[in-house]
Amino acid sequence: MEAGEGKERVPKQRQVLIFFVLLGIAQASSQLRHYSVAEETESGSFVANLLKDLGLEVRELAVRGARVVSKGKQMHLQFDRQTGDLLLNEKLDREELCGPTEPCVLPFQVLLENPLQFFQADLRIRDINDHPPVFLDKEILLKISESITPGTTFLLERAQDLDVGTNSLQNYTISPNFHFHLNLQDNPDGTILPQLVLDRALDREEQPEIRLTLTALDGGTPPKSGTALVRIEVVDINDNVPEFAKLLYEVQVPEDSPVGSQVATVSARDLDIGTNGEISYAFSQASEDVRKTFRLSAKSGELFLRQKLDFESIQTYTVNIQATDGGGLSGTCVVFVQVMDLNDNPPELTMSTLTNQIPENLQDTIIAVFSVSDPDSGDNGRMVCSIQDDLPFFLKPSVENFYTLVLSTALDRETRSEYNVTITVTDLGTPRLKTEHNITVLVSDLNDNAPAFTQTSYTLFVRENNSPALHIGGVSATDRDSGTNAQVTYSLLPPQDTHLPLASLVSINADNGHLFALRSLDYEALQAFEFRVGATDRGSPALSSEALVRVLVLDANDNSPFVLYPLQNGSAPCTELVPRAAEPGYLVTKVVAVDGDSGQNAWLSFQLLKATEPGLFGVWAHNGEVRTARLLSERDAAKHRLLVLVKDNGEPPRSATATLHVLLVDGFSQPYLPLPEAAPAQAQADSLTVYLVVALASVSSLFLFSVLLFVAVRLCRRSRAASVGRCSVPEGPFPGHLVDVSGTGTLSQSYQYEVCLSGGSGTNEFKFLKPIIPNFLAQGAERVSEANPSFRNSFEFS
Repeated sequence: MEAGEGKERVPKQRQVLIFFVLLGIAQASSQLRHYSVAEETESGSFVANLLKDLGLEVRELAVRGARVVSKGKQMHLQFDRQTGDLLLNEKLDREELCGPTEPCVLPFQVLLENPLQFFQADLRIRDINDHPPVFLDKEILLKISESITPGTTFLLERAQDLDVGTNSLQNYTISPNFHFHLNLQDNPDGTILPQLVLDRALDREEQPEIRLTLTALDGGTPPKSGTALVRIEVVDINDNVPEFAKLLYEVQVPEDSPVGSQVATVSARDLDIGTNGEISYAFSQASEDVRKTFRLSAKSGELFLRQKLDFESIQTYTVNIQATDGGGLSGTCVVFVQVMDLNDNPPELTMSTLTNQIPENLQDTIIAVFSVSDPDSGDNGRMVCSIQDDLPFFLKPSVENFYTLVLSTALDRETRSEYNVTITVTDLGTPRLKTEHNITVLVSDLNDNAPAFTQTSYTLFVRENNSPALHIGGVSATDRDSGTNAQVTYSLLPPQDTHLPLASLVSINADNGHLFALRSLDYEALQAFEFRVGATDRGSPALSSEALVRVLVLDANDNSPFVLYPLQNGSAPCTELVPRAAEPGYLVTKVVAVDGDSGQNAWLSFQLLKATEPGLFGVWAHNGEVRTARLLSERDAAKHRLLVLVKDNGEPPRSATATLHVLLVDGFSQPYLPLPEAAPAQAQADSLTVYLVVALASVSSLFLFSVLLFVAVRLCRRSRAASVGRCSVPEGPFPGHLVDVSGTGTLSQSYQYEVCLSGGSGTNEFKFLKPIIPNFLAQGAERVSEANPSFRNSFEFS
């Protein structure tokens, strides 16, 4: 049996059952069961077997958590759950527990925890004859006048016997003598009072003192006895007895009255004079409790407190006071003392069952079972039980001042993991006294929260050409749960793009979410990629979440500029034709280059490094256009070689060079080309006539141009067969910016021409043929021809 301060804790295996069983309102058995045991029975003795009364089997006792609960802090009984036996926890003393009260009954309850049920019972303690009668005064003094007539009775001090029933005081005897016999008088309270009856008149001169032995016998088997000496002094005649002003004095004394305070004052008078009229006061038939609690002044009749009063122990006292004069006559009165209760005892709380740890997300769970008591009476003993208002718990009253603390709503550990419950028990006395009992309820965690990433998406930057296994960043997720439920493991999720080789690109540390690049990345091959990362806790069942990670590859200046035009592939160089009549700023050509990098690493600038004749040509730094810097003269060489530097804006910068060949020609603005059968060619019209012809030809029909193209091809072939020199016919489209006669390099791109360079001519002059193919798309000037790159190198110099 578990006893003590009521703070025992339910074993863990029974806590689990209490958690998941919803208990209704506890109901107590309506039948009161009675058991009995003799006092002074040894501790551990068998009292009764409760299986039949409880209606349970032996195996059900441990499951239902049977226990014995009694009021107060001292446990007199213990319950054996293995057999169902009710045993004594200690040796019981009926007189100590109940005093003169008969029968002596100790109430108790049998508590079944699962489900909650009470059985009311009591234990009756049978009295044994373990106390003999005792006279509180071993010597009883009687002063009897010799004038007393036979038949007069004298009340003797009675004996005290703590036993009750048949074991209590039953009879008195007096030692044999010639003057007195003993008469027994029944008292209204059930006691027997011994009276000494005078059989023959006394003669003080014959016998001034008589000694008798008074014996008190109880009804036990065998009977016990006690004796007292009755000493009788024969005095002279005294014919007046003392008389009290009142036969009954009723007083009320607060229980907190200090020791030594006056309770009451009795007064008696005697009409005699001299010693026969002198009155002294003494207790009469006073119990041991009266003698220990009160003190009587023999001369004044004042009654004082000898010790503190306690209403919870004794509520009333009946004090018999005898007034005796000098002649031996006496009178009696009664002082009835009523102890007034004060609210001097705070309520007491006894905890029977306590569960201080519960899992979250449970409802209607019983946290504690306890009882309250207050030994005071009236409003001082009525109690009110309460807890704080802001808690998810409520108190449910049960029987016999029992309460259950019940969880009202499901708890969330992530919101609050610990509750301090203060149970306050307050009585209704004045002033009100209260008792507080604190309970700490811990909320255990369930895996009800998935890991949460700090961001829904992450953007990481990594510079290309990184070293393998480089730490490029990380992801982080937190879990509001605790313990293993909050331990997060990271992993890469399968990519949505099945062509992305994610496993060979990145890896993740499962413990901390750090991301690593597995191989060197190339911006030119892969500028960005994205994937999903999962975070899974270690709860059961496991919960997970995911986040998107974008990896942006930062460009490094690892690519040199590449010249698209003119091509630097080691083939015959392409020659740019410039008429000597060109104005300053004439567009000779444009160097076209690209850079595989991005951003400022791909910003290109152009610079003229070398030239056959410095100062004649210039290069625009931003677009690569090569233009004439001044007017051309006859003294300028016909052939020029230019070296152009193309440089990016990276750090460090990278560069490439382009070599240009420029040919200065005369009369480029009036081109002509003699036919093989014709006489020497006549001078061509001036440039204005040429533009008019070109404008007129541009509106010709497609059919006419096709015929002219066919004739031109035939004529060129025949010319090649008869001519000593060589004529080169380009096989691809002629660059639109190659021929310019306007001085600004803006020749219309509507026509393309065949150009034939005669190898036998001493002047190396160019002659124009008629236009061959119209170009209506007007887009060749902006792109570099890749169909026939050899065309630019098709011109030969003698």
